[in-house]
Amino acid sequence: MNSMAGNRVKLYAAPMEGVTGYIYRNIIDDCFGGADRYFTPFISTNTNKTFTEQERRDIDSGNNRPRDVIPQILSNNSCDCIKVIRALHDEYGYDEVNLNLGCPSPTVVTKHKGAGFLAFPDKLDSFLNDVFVAAGKDGVRVSVKTRTGVESHDEFIKILDIYNQYPLSELIVHPRVQKDLYKNSPDYDIFEYAYTNSKAPVCYNGDICSVDDYQRITSRFNGLNAVMCGRGMITNPAIFATINGGDKLSSRALRTFHNAVFKEYCAVMGERNALFKMKELWYYMIRNFDGADRYYKSIRKAQRRCDYEAAVNELFANCAI
Repeated sequence: MNSMAGNRVKLYAAPMEGVTGYIYRNIIDDCFGGADRYFTPFISTNTNKTFTEQERRDIDSGNNRPRDVIPQILSNNSCDCIKVIRALHDEYGYDEVNLNLGCPSPTVVTKHKGAGFLAFPDKLDSFLNDVFVAAGKDGVRVSVKTRTGVESHDEFIKILDIYNQYPLSELIVHPRVQKDLYKNSPDYDIFEYAYTNSKAPVCYNGDICSVDDYQRITSRFNGLNAVMCGRGMITNPAIFATINGGDKLSSRALRTFHNAVFKEYCAVMGERNALFKMKELWYYMIRNFDGADRYYKSIRKAQRRCDYEAAVNELFANCAI
């Protein structure tokens, strides 16, 4: 049973593919802070894996201002996974990685990766055995981010038995099954089973969108090691700071954050790609505003920087958080 009583609950920034790259991580940390640890979007392995230029930029310590960044790996092949772990350790200096056994995306699951790997517990067990043996020899800690099954939470009894055979540095549990995607509600009862029976420290992940959500989880699971926030963070980038007693998100703070992210995106990837990336963020951030539908429509329609900036200006001038 986990017992971290007396320790502060750590706050983790979840990885989101295509969203939480190093630019986003740096600027949210600069503008708001509050997160103890950031996880990179997953690096997917294959037999002849070499890091893409985007992956190299994302994991390069020179590009990452937050102190604690953990690379996440998506794999179902132990040899391929071990190669990536060793490259992250030997070439980039990482002494901890996170294994993605939680991604529910159908494009990932059909390859038997992410949450799709949970459907094959014997193969998962063999994979983890190989990975932990190799990582242990190299002095690399390994944590796991997981769903609680593919079809049913009943599957998690066996899955947790497998995890408990290995020296996980941490078990990050999103208490939904793969078929839920992000629908339905997290199942607190199955999380309680994980929290009570995991040999590794446990982190809660799933629908932390406010201080109230955080307090509800940490009150029920007193002594929890950490709480991870993903979509709630993208919606409200001040959430970690607010949990820590700082100011709530304001229009001014969000505008400053937005401008810094957009400026850096334009400089690194050009205006067209920057617009695409910003529209991904606005899918979440627009939820902070009342009566913003027509302004959001203008943001989504904008194809030029000048039109985009005009739409954003209109939003901030006419809608309050």
